Amino acid sequence: MPAAVERALEEAGLLEAYQARPPYQRNDYLGWIDRAKRPETKARRLQQMLDELEQGDVYMKMAWRVGRAGSQ
Repeated sequence: MPAAVERALEEAGLLEAYQARPPYQRNDYLGWIDRAKRPETKARRLQQMLDELEQGDVYMKMAWRVGRAGSQ
C-alpha cells in the first residue's frame, strides 16, 4: 500500500474499515487510485475511497453490504 494512502486511512481513522473489506475491493481501490495520472485525480479518488469506507455500505459508488453473496 502506498504510504500516502496508508497515512490518509490512519488520519481518517479508517484503516480498520479498509482492512475489513474483501481483498478484491482493497486491490481495486489501490489500483484505481494509482492509475490516475494527475495529482488532483488521485486526491479525488482517495477522498472517494475514504468517504465510501466511512459510509460503510458503498463500494465504487454502488450499494454494498457486508456478507452479501460474492462479496467475500
